[in-house]
Amino acid sequence: MAGAVPAELSGGDVMVASAGFTVEALSERPQLPERVNAAIRSEQDRSEILMSWIQLAVICTFATLYFIAPKPAGADGNITVAAIAIYFVLTVTRVVMAYSFSLPPWILALSVVFDMTLLFALIWSFHLQYDQPPSFYLKAPALLYVFIFIALRTLRFEARFVLMAGGLAAAGWLFMAGYAGYTTGPEMITRDYVYYMTSNSILIGAEFDKIASILVVTAILATAVTRSRRLLERTVSEGFAVEDLSRFFAPEIARRIVAQGQDIVAGAGEARDAAILNIDVRNFTMLARKLPPDAVMQILAEYQACLVPIIRRHGGIVDKFLGDGIMATFGAAAPTSTYAADALRAMDELIEEARRWSIGVEEGGGVPLRVNGGVAAGRIIFGAVGDRTRLEYTVIGDAANLSAKLVKHNKALGSEALATAETWQLALAQGYRPPQPRMTVPDSAVAGVSEPMDVVIVA
Repeated sequence: MAGAVPAELSGGDVMVASAGFTVEALSERPQLPERVNAAIRSEQDRSEILMSWIQLAVICTFATLYFIAPKPAGADGNITVAAIAIYFVLTVTRVVMAYSFSLPPWILALSVVFDMTLLFALIWSFHLQYDQPPSFYLKAPALLYVFIFIALRTLRFEARFVLMAGGLAAAGWLFMAGYAGYTTGPEMITRDYVYYMTSNSILIGAEFDKIASILVVTAILATAVTRSRRLLERTVSEGFAVEDLSRFFAPEIARRIVAQGQDIVAGAGEARDAAILNIDVRNFTMLARKLPPDAVMQILAEYQACLVPIIRRHGGIVDKFLGDGIMATFGAAAPTSTYAADALRAMDELIEEARRWSIGVEEGGGVPLRVNGGVAAGRIIFGAVGDRTRLEYTVIGDAANLSAKLVKHNKALGSEALATAETWQLALAQGYRPPQPRMTVPDSAVAGVSEPMDVVIVA
């Protein structure tokens, strides 16, 4: 995704340090990757645990209210007690299973059936408990628990279980109403609302309203779950996209791409002051000729693994890897008031770590290696270039070009790391304190720079 070598603009006077990405590669997702589905399933498993505890709380509340409520003498509560006991055992079993493994769909479907069956068994038992005709249970407030059980299914972000719960609830209540009407006879059916409320009569419109409410609430929740599922999939996918982008870009760039309020287009840039740090390995080509390809790549990976965390720790962003070279920016993607000081602090630690790494390579049978670095600060432009199908975030400015030239100039001075005198003074003003005095080389003839310039030997 990122280019392999730096691009030159305006006849080589301006270096473009870029991290590229292909728009089409990010947008073409014909189906959800397995890792996205796995993340969603993991979230659903956690939801099952939450649902199980909520159901346990519901049955405990229902049981408490039942046992403390006064009952008429001679009332038969055996069915109610049995239903509560069965539901409690099933719910505890579900809690244990939810913690033990991912519940398969058939268990989830069976759970919906048990929930509704036992709830309606409890409601049906009311007329026996209070020694009343079956029409008595049609006014039981326990019907409201139906909506709790339907709503619980939304936590899985699967509309099918919401629809299943709502469908069973509507069918169950239709059966309950039909059974009550059949057993009590047509003389108990009324259209008088006052008589309905003060007797055991049946109001057809009231039962129709209950069934219609169950179906409407189910449809609304199923629609909300479907929309939420799409949002969940998008959120999880974007989370993985940020994670993937962070492997090719610095985290700050990845977040910038994902959080962009509008489409990223070429030609938009921001000017700001920043520092550019370049490092590469001297004699790496010689090492590559001596060792097998796998060994070369292993050493290169170790070298990058040692130095990249140092750059990031000091607030730098790795802009790109140029073979054995690393280019980093300080203050480009995210403005900071200490960009020059941060770059030089990073360079101090980089050189120390590179020396230790080089000793390890030599002790392992490799040729002696030496890491060279260069730091330059100045006004840069940070933005995107490219066309509709491929864009690159770039840093454009003299500092980027000069930093690379200073790396090569180390060979002429016999140094390990250099900085321009202006960058050095700026870093001191920003709070940088060198571990030991550094030497300034006035009027140094840096290759590729038309006029002699003052440079500071950082290491």
